[in-house]
Amino acid sequence: MTDALIQILAMIISTANMLLIVWFIIGLLFAFNVVSPSNQFAYAVHDALSRLFEPVLRPIRKVMPDTGAIDFSPMVFLLILNAVGYILQGAAS
Repeated sequence: MTDALIQILAMIISTANMLLIVWFIIGLLFAFNVVSPSNQFAYAVHDALSRLFEPVLRPIRKVMPDTGAIDFSPMVFLLILNAVGYILQGAAS
């Protein structure tokens, strides 16, 4: 039973990692004008992922020092997710 829960949590962490990377890449594509923000599909995906991740990233941004134009909070969140994933893998062993 606990192995199944750990595997489910590992899948959720993996999915969150992938979605965060997709959100970051779409943001870069918007920033460098590779994709126009008027592209409805790309904007809708970016907006949905922003609404998903902003509540999680906001506390990380409050703790981190201001680095100007570069936002490191997604990278910190990825590190936290990976650390939790490694802890879960260790618990499953």
